Amino acid sequence: MDLNVVRRRLEAAEASLSPYAARASTSRGRKRPEPPSPLRTEYQRDRDRILHTKAFRRLKHKTQVFIAPQQDHFVTRLTHTLEVAQVARTIARALNLNEDLAEAAALGHDIGHGPFGHAGEEALAECLPEGFRHNYQSVRVLDRLENGGRGLNLTFEVLDAIEKSSKAREDIFAEGWGVPVTLEGQVVKTADAIAYLNHDILDAIRAGIITEDDLPDSTQRLLGRSHGERLDALICDIVEASWATTGAGPEPVIQFSPAIRDAANELREFMFRRVYLYDETRREAERGKRIVKFLFAYFVEHPERISPDYSLPNDPVERRAADYVSGMTDRYAIRVAASLDCPDAVGWQV
Repeated sequence: MDLNVVRRRLEAAEASLSPYAARASTSRGRKRPEPPSPLRTEYQRDRDRILHTKAFRRLKHKTQVFIAPQQDHFVTRLTHTLEVAQVARTIARALNLNEDLAEAAALGHDIGHGPFGHAGEEALAECLPEGFRHNYQSVRVLDRLENGGRGLNLTFEVLDAIEKSSKAREDIFAEGWGVPVTLEGQVVKTADAIAYLNHDILDAIRAGIITEDDLPDSTQRLLGRSHGERLDALICDIVEASWATTGAGPEPVIQFSPAIRDAANELREFMFRRVYLYDETRREAERGKRIVKFLFAYFVEHPERISPDYSLPNDPVERRAADYVSGMTDRYAIRVAASLDCPDAVGWQV
């Protein structure tokens, strides 16, 4: 039997997608050409490659908002990633876009996050002359560091969606790092915000920082008073509002209706003020930042201690130290720093 018939059947099924959807058979391809898989499309192969990386597995012990939590039910970077993939697939399916591309990009979009969430990112940005952004690091991990320094050789569309997945604070659609070339990439960018806003509310309530009644009036009036209601309202609105752009201009866009966009932005700003920048949250974050800076400085001074599995030998030592430290989980960073007598790590229970 010629198993390639399976892939050809999957590629033929993509003909029924929206004319605006990305198709694996017309992908811009990979940096290094490869024979096709007999059983999977190119985007399905990318999804599977990301899932099998060591970097993906380490997300289970990396911070989302609350650092190295002792309780079992706080969101980690891994569970956040899985929720983003679920939301992205739901939106892509409803809009008749390519679910496989959306899922692959969603699974890889945060793979470059360092320990201690955005605090670790801030620390490394202050250490490296060229700065540090987790979306760029996600591309670096997948394109260069994984697979023994050879990278995964992913398709252009998946890497583009990952690189442009970040958002600026001022608006849920603010473009700090460019617009993805595919609608599927735009879906992932929005699904990220939908997922983190909703699960971070649950974590903040669980931590006793806020209550459901503290949420903005517009949230309760337009989005609902429960986790499920908010998710449903945001996802349904983005499907309806994005669908309405088909045929309305040269290219459709992924968007909310104006009222829901305003409500989502108000909720996002509320979360920054009351949760992300809350005094106790920031104290833990600043402690994490100091640990990351301590480790970076240590490995710059002792490059022989940098694991060759997480850096490239010909890179400058600062880049190698940043790659190694950014790959650490919260608990591993704390353990290594404590073994080096870092004051901020000693006594931190993990």
